Amino acid sequence: MADRATDRSEEPINEQAVANQWSALRSELNQLHSKITELEMELSEHSLVIGAIQPLDPSRHCYRMIGGVLVKRTIAEVLPAVQRNKEGLQEVISRLMEALQRKKKEIMDYEAKYKIKIRKGDDDIPKDGERKEGSSQGVLVGPA
Repeated sequence: MADRATDRSEEPINEQAVANQWSALRSELNQLHSKITELEMELSEHSLVIGAIQPLDPSRHCYRMIGGVLVKRTIAEVLPAVQRNKEGLQEVISRLMEALQRKKKEIMDYEAKYKIKIRKGDDDIPKDGERKEGSSQGVLVGPA
């Protein structure tokens, strides 16, 4: 990780190097987004499980998946563990959100430093009020 920091402190040699570094930054941002989304889905699953087993009798048996193995436990044993896992997920998500904000700022600073603008192509402009569906492809424009 220290190597990455030293690589970014060096000035890029040409426009292609600037574009490559910008793409790498965008890729890291997308990875953070996808990880946050994945963890939020897991968090919602934990919430559903907690909501389903909380009103039940604590001595009732339930099954819990631990490392790919289904284990028979009581609700009194499982509920605190699931709640701890949920709290841990919330903490990880908040840390990743902070990292996401730092990465967004880093990208904005990089774009400002090298005057990078994303232009949409002429074919991407909707005609007569129609809206184009799907993902739009941007064009990376380097320094003039």
